[in-house]
Amino acid sequence: MEIVCGCVVKASAGRDKGEYFVVLDFDGEYAMICNGKRRPVENPKRKKCKHLSTTNTVLESCEMKTNREIRKALSKFNDL
Repeated sequence: MEIVCGCVVKASAGRDKGEYFVVLDFDGEYAMICNGKRRPVENPKRKKCKHLSTTNTVLESCEMKTNREIRKALSKFNDL
C-alpha cells in the first residue's frame, strides 16, 4: 500500500522502531509523522519513507487535529 496523508505507519528502523505513527505531510522523500506523545502534532518527526511500513488504516482528517485524537486512534495498534 502506498503511504498517503493520514496513513497509520509503523517505524521499521531507528530509535522509534516498532512504534506506530500517523503521516501528517510529506517533504520530498521524507514523511512528517507524529504519535501524539513523544512526537506531538506541533513537532512532527521527519522520517524517510523507506523506513516506514504501512498498515491498511487511513485516518480521516477530522481524527488528526489534536494529540488526544491521534493517541486515541493509535491506541488500538499499540495494544496489539
